[in-house]
Amino acid sequence: MSKRQLAMVIDLNKCIGCQTCTVACKTEWTNRDGREYMYWNHVESYPSRGYPKNWVEMGGGFDKDGNICDGVIPDIKSDYGTPWEYDYDSLIDHDFTDIDHTSAPLHPDKEPTFSPNWDEDIGAGNFPDDNYLFYIPRICNHCTTPTCLSACPRDAIFKRDEDGVVLVDLDKCQGYRYCIAGCPYKKIYFNPKISKSEKCNFCFPRVERGLPPVCASQCVGRTRFVGFLDDKEGQVYQLVKRYRVALPLKGEYGTQPNVYYIPPISTPLKYDAHGRVIDGSSRVPMDELEALFGVEVHEAIKILREEQEKRKKGKESHLLNLLISYKHSDMFRLDGKYYQKVAKDRGRKPLDLLDDRYSSGATS
Repeated sequence: MSKRQLAMVIDLNKCIGCQTCTVACKTEWTNRDGREYMYWNHVESYPSRGYPKNWVEMGGGFDKDGNICDGVIPDIKSDYGTPWEYDYDSLIDHDFTDIDHTSAPLHPDKEPTFSPNWDEDIGAGNFPDDNYLFYIPRICNHCTTPTCLSACPRDAIFKRDEDGVVLVDLDKCQGYRYCIAGCPYKKIYFNPKISKSEKCNFCFPRVERGLPPVCASQCVGRTRFVGFLDDKEGQVYQLVKRYRVALPLKGEYGTQPNVYYIPPISTPLKYDAHGRVIDGSSRVPMDELEALFGVEVHEAIKILREEQEKRKKGKESHLLNLLISYKHSDMFRLDGKYYQKVAKDRGRKPLDLLDDRYSSGATS
């Protein structure tokens, strides 16, 4: 257990699947050096196979007795899909008056087999009666009891005492990949170029300066709240602890994840042929939401809908004011002075907390 725990809340009602967060993370951390196939942050359609392919079925996590469950190590080629490049140079010389479409430019340099968002926006159900889909951004959950940490025989994975962020010490990592098999969310990756495991680091160099992770700061829909779970004035505490409308994904894995989700309620209703809401209907099946977020999702959705009804009647709703996020900066409760104090208490220079444990190879 860390002294404090950073957490993130993601409002699925506002996520439009634009992948701006994905691009921000890819640009910041995983655009080269064996990380090309890695997506420390990505946004999945639901329902879909996700990334890696069928990750929900790959095992990992803890059983009821606290033992690590057997898990699968995804295959880079078949489960992630080998990244490909397009022939951008062909655009310069291509004769666009040529009607022979077989010579069109931008062919991939290898035949794609799978990739993130391979089956995006397919959804489920029958249009127009009961079809549905929504988006789920996924990053490492920086779990309170991370299986990746427990599975590592080299003690190469550690949880920061000051904020609960889970990191990999690349100097200790030997690339055994037990961590990947153990993670039920499959959010830790193997770098074949350096034969070591790597994962989301919650943008801790930014956090230590009071800045949010890039996926949160670049989100155009203002879907992400970032803060400490013990900060009672912060939005994260309010949504997770006070109102209990933010829920972990697949909590039955036993890792106590610290990324929480506001379940989708903005378009769950069914409509008749005249565009009127069918009372008591739900476009997204509740058993699907329960499979993702547990039985608590019923109460969370009830609370959210009650607050919506209050606002429709002209009454005040503190909860909806939080979710609307009128002021972007209020979504991030990150105090750089806290980290400076931590550094000072350890006899370290400010913003130089853990260079000895988090290898420079991870950021080179």
